[in-house]
Amino acid sequence: MSKEFEMKVAALRARHEELLSRPNVKKEWGNGIYDRYEYPIVTAEHTPLEWRYDFCEKDNPYLMQRIIMNATFNSGAIKWNGKYLLVVRVEGADRKSFFAIAESPNGIDNFRFWDEPITMPEDVIPATNVYDMRLTAHEDGWIYGVFCAERHDDSQLGDLSAATAAAGIARTKDLKTWYRLPDLKAKSQQRNVVLHPELVDGKYAFYTRPQDGFIDTGSGGGIGWALVDDIENAEIKEEKIINARHYHTITEVKNGEGPHPIKTKEGWLHLAHGVRACASGLRYVLYLYMTSLEDPTKVIAEPGGYFLVPQGEEYIGDVMNVTFANGWIADEDGKVFIYYASSDTRMHVATSTIDKLIDYCKNTPEDGLTTASSVEKIIKLIRKNR
Repeated sequence: MSKEFEMKVAALRARHEELLSRPNVKKEWGNGIYDRYEYPIVTAEHTPLEWRYDFCEKDNPYLMQRIIMNATFNSGAIKWNGKYLLVVRVEGADRKSFFAIAESPNGIDNFRFWDEPITMPEDVIPATNVYDMRLTAHEDGWIYGVFCAERHDDSQLGDLSAATAAAGIARTKDLKTWYRLPDLKAKSQQRNVVLHPELVDGKYAFYTRPQDGFIDTGSGGGIGWALVDDIENAEIKEEKIINARHYHTITEVKNGEGPHPIKTKEGWLHLAHGVRACASGLRYVLYLYMTSLEDPTKVIAEPGGYFLVPQGEEYIGDVMNVTFANGWIADEDGKVFIYYASSDTRMHVATSTIDKLIDYCKNTPEDGLTTASSVEKIIKLIRKNR
């Protein structure tokens, strides 16, 4: 290796290390519900240099990136051996996504990828693209990853944009070796499917999002619930909507479960996304709701409006005006790490507590679905504060 090439490599590695080791800073003046942080926690630049560069001078004399990483987003999350782990959706310049694990000692900064991406086994019919994994440490002893498996819709051979979405299922005991199970069978296409962490009536429970097409929900009415007898041959036979969409709300176009809900003394705490149409396209926001411990299909609290939206530079990216979350971690002390992506480009973290999130859910007014009801709630608060 020539001296010049060696110096270029050293400078590249130093710059990369500076990024990885940069401390994150809590932003001032939040909304009291959660704290946001100054820097994204995982970006395309966080991916290992060995994934992008050929460090053989003979083969790469100009030190070019041979494989370009485009984005890191929509990450599942889990606490594992005392570390905070994200199963990141990494997207290359070729538009193909893959899963890779990034690990942090504190959940807020210093995220570093494991040496190699996850090698995910194929289903019987290989998928063109896989992404957006939800992680569930299930009471049966396995860690499950449920994700979208995308394939071309061969019933429309002349349309290269026609696609189908199915819920891929894999499980692991160590997050390194993954065993693929057959895709979830359902009457409709399925995206944003999440496995409940406990058995219900001796069966596996899924949060679903039935939809008529790859993008359009059509007759799909919102977040669904389904029980499955056999996880190794999972099939939805009956499905009911537990969190519906409504006209002129944040869920008007569609909504979907984020990560699996957190069990609290007050009920199951859910993080979800809602989508509405606006002049610039589709706006994705996050919202919370709660369901009963005795009956996880019964909604007991649903604050009106959004919980978290893009701010500042988070609006900018591959798909503008989007926040999306499919991973969060609740620590033993009640602190909650909410991992969200902005504009399909990068990962961020917001922190709160179980107590704060429950308070927010139970004491924030519901959406009355009309302007008159919104004004009435504001006037009520004004008069209470006099």
